[in-house]
Amino acid sequence: MTVLLEIGNISRFDSVGDFSSYARCVESKCISNNKKKGQNNRKCGNRYLSWAFHEAAHHSLAHYPPIKVFYERKKRKTNGMIAIRAVAHKLPRACFHVLKKREAFNMALAFQ
Repeated sequence: MTVLLEIGNISRFDSVGDFSSYARCVESKCISNNKKKGQNNRKCGNRYLSWAFHEAAHHSLAHYPPIKVFYERKKRKTNGMIAIRAVAHKLPRACFHVLKKREAFNMALAFQ
């Protein structure tokens, strides 16, 4: 419910990337010639939406085995914080498609 209240009208987002950025689930940095040039507006977006997706990511690890498998695979390559951010990034992408296209959530498409 928090997510729906914080989003408002989903049609104001043109793409899934715009929505993920608004939800603060993507990193904001400027890279030019493979060199870091700055931290573009890292506080832009909705902090409550970010919190809601991170909480959903933590709870989904306990209740959905495909998400747990994705998390463990990511955690082996990096660390736990980056892995949970990856799960939290997948959730707004799935949420955007569910709300924009009005289709049911497909776990196989979201977490492969």
